[in-house]
Amino acid sequence: IQDLNRPQLIDFSKVGSSALGFITIAEKLPFEIKRVYWTYYAPHEVIRGHHAHKVLRQVIFSVSGIIKFEIENTSGEKLSFVLDSPEVGLYIPKLHWRRMQFSHNAVLLCLASEPYTEEDYIRDYDSFKRWI
Repeated sequence: IQDLNRPQLIDFSKVGSSALGFITIAEKLPFEIKRVYWTYYAPHEVIRGHHAHKVLRQVIFSVSGIIKFEIENTSGEKLSFVLDSPEVGLYIPKLHWRRMQFSHNAVLLCLASEPYTEEDYIRDYDSFKRWI
């Protein structure tokens, strides 16, 4: 990872073949994994996310389907990412607002730096914009 304060795509190694299938290996992450979760059956017309985290960092994969991300930092800089390959992860640092849209049958896998705590969430966009 080039800059731990900036969202970016990370290529992970894969092994296997088209004849037997592939395995993607998530090693050398910029944090210790303290939580893993996955999201699925999200209706494709719904925009999900609408939050940021005060401390949590994540690497997110689309293990199936396509997931589009709109990411914004506290300075207002906006970045777009498309996850459409299970060997590419999206690193999202703390204090980045995210919105995401799933294709039909997309499955999101998240590796997170912290256990779940509601106090870590910023769920109001105006509060996020005032965050220092």
